[in-house]
Amino acid sequence: MLSRIESVAVELAQLGGAEIRAALGNLLRIKYKGTEENPMHLKDPVSEIDGRVEALIRDRLGEAFPTHDIVGEEIDHRPSPGHDFLWAVDPIDGTANFINSFPLFASSVGVLYRGQPIVGAVWCSASHALEPGVYHAAAGGPLRFNGTPLDSALNPAIRRRLGGEPYARAGAIHGWDGRKTGSAAIECAFVAAGILEMAWFERPNIWDVAGGLALVRAAGGDVIEHRNGSWREFSGFGAVGTDPGRWSAPIALGSRSTLHHFSEQSPL
Repeated sequence: MLSRIESVAVELAQLGGAEIRAALGNLLRIKYKGTEENPMHLKDPVSEIDGRVEALIRDRLGEAFPTHDIVGEEIDHRPSPGHDFLWAVDPIDGTANFINSFPLFASSVGVLYRGQPIVGAVWCSASHALEPGVYHAAAGGPLRFNGTPLDSALNPAIRRRLGGEPYARAGAIHGWDGRKTGSAAIECAFVAAGILEMAWFERPNIWDVAGGLALVRAAGGDVIEHRNGSWREFSGFGAVGTDPGRWSAPIALGSRSTLHHFSEQSPL
């Protein structure tokens, strides 16, 4: 069952990637979720590709797993109570990058079982292999890239690694160089692949990170969340019957030792 879910998740992420690549260079219809009256408040751009990809994914998922539910960024549908399996989809994560031809964006598919991420598939426009492709995994691993198990062994000569941070700070306190890609899904995948030592996000949505958290866990990493004034082990996206579209909390992901150091020096 898990292997079939992973296979479909990869198919859906590839579908998103194919639609994104086909649209590159075209004039796209774009709207913003902010107020048109004040351009300074414009935020969260949405291209016509975002909605098209999510609609295609929903149709395909309905054929493959009609008893599963789905939550996505672009279509206003809230999951019904009682579904053990929930798919969290971001058709284009990094839309601002995409519409500006800045080549860092992703199509992310995550699968939850009773609130816990168990499968992830993230198509990334860039990768450790210097080519687009899908990072994917199911609970228990291994992490794969385009079907091949990924060896993320690190070069011990690197004394200062990279960390994904909301503000691309220098990371002097934590001992890494900060990077900001504009795509939470890519940063999660890069942590799983060993490109980033860790990443943290202030207020992600479930569709931003569900697929990526499954990748990080499958690769042997940990996830922590900030609740009630302190960092603690990530407890999941909520019980069956709750609205996962309302979930939002600061989270950090990486190795256990890195996250321990981060939580001790937390910016929150």
